[in-house]
Amino acid sequence: MKKQVSLILCLGAMLLSTTPQITLAQANMPETPSDVKAAPSDAVKTPSGLASKVLTKGTGTEHPAAADTVSVHYSGWTTDGKMFDSSVKRGQPTSFPLNGVIKGWTEGVQLMVEGEKRRFWIPADLAYGENPGGGRPGGLLVFDIELLSIKKAPKPPALAAPADAEKNEAGASFKTISKGTGTKSPKLEDTVTVNLTLWSPEGEMLQSTEDQGGPAKIPLEKLRIGGLPAVIQTMVDGEKKVAWIPAALAFGGNPPPGAPAGGLVVEVELVSFKEGVPPPAVPADVAAVPAGAAKTASGLASMVISKGSGKEHPKATSSVTVHYSGWTTDGKLFDSSVTRGEPASFGLNQVIKGWTEGVQLMVQGEKRRFWIPAGLAYGENPGGGRPGGMLVFDIELLEIEK
Repeated sequence: MKKQVSLILCLGAMLLSTTPQITLAQANMPETPSDVKAAPSDAVKTPSGLASKVLTKGTGTEHPAAADTVSVHYSGWTTDGKMFDSSVKRGQPTSFPLNGVIKGWTEGVQLMVEGEKRRFWIPADLAYGENPGGGRPGGLLVFDIELLSIKKAPKPPALAAPADAEKNEAGASFKTISKGTGTKSPKLEDTVTVNLTLWSPEGEMLQSTEDQGGPAKIPLEKLRIGGLPAVIQTMVDGEKKVAWIPAALAFGGNPPPGAPAGGLVVEVELVSFKEGVPPPAVPADVAAVPAGAAKTASGLASMVISKGSGKEHPKATSSVTVHYSGWTTDGKLFDSSVTRGEPASFGLNQVIKGWTEGVQLMVQGEKRRFWIPAGLAYGENPGGGRPGGMLVFDIELLEIEK
């Protein structure tokens, strides 16, 4: 049988006349372990209850740490012998940060060296639990894991701001690691390309653009780590800095689940930036609807800033292309296609009620200012980073698509 399988794998369509066809997936199908029901007596157990047995010794000398990224081949079975997942069957190894998987893997793979193959019996509490749902396997799970390679995680910088660190007005401390080659620094309206690595104050790496495929391209005004945009505005292309950001500043008083209580330590490299358009001036009448504005029965108020050249109005079912800027009544710009340099296109029945109603009043080429009550926008306290209360928009209708 081994000879027959070899012929199929090497010659593709060639089959022995007396042998049923064997697919590549079948050829790569790992056999169910004979000891899949329970850990054998010669398996080694850790205090957590994880059991394992070396199947093939490795050639490496170093063990991965929890923060490292590993590349492995693996197959997993439930104790009734059912295979539920296998990179071997797919013919493609998998890579992941070791602290981003089930506890049994995080603990177990740290026992291994490169080239080693080991079988693990992982108790339910170190896997997905007894009855996890969502298609995940429950109870004790058995894995054969071959550790192919280890990519060491970057070492954290100093976890507390040193005495010679600078401090910006927002409250973030920062220090230059290496100087850049650029001569200009980005402004808030610019789009930056950055490498970011985030650590907790205890030295646990939380996130890295390197693990996510490379540098991130972000409009600087959209970077939601408080204090960090101001740090990046002091940088030039190629420069690296470390920033120490208190929790209250980093998360704006609304930390996401799992956010470190002590804030963030951020290593940032400014790869490059693209200049944006300066933000539009805040309207003089942003705080309240002026006396000359026209009102509809819904409470929507508007005023034509410049007349259009078109004759037809869009319908609620139309798609439109617009340039716009939006402010809260205290004059804070919260969104603008103008600063991004890219108009927005959308179906008029897919946006807030004030837009759906208001843009239908316009013709192509027209620019109009709207005062949209909370009930026609996002409400008084919408959460999720959306602005609340009455909103003011300047909208220019560029195109109507029927």
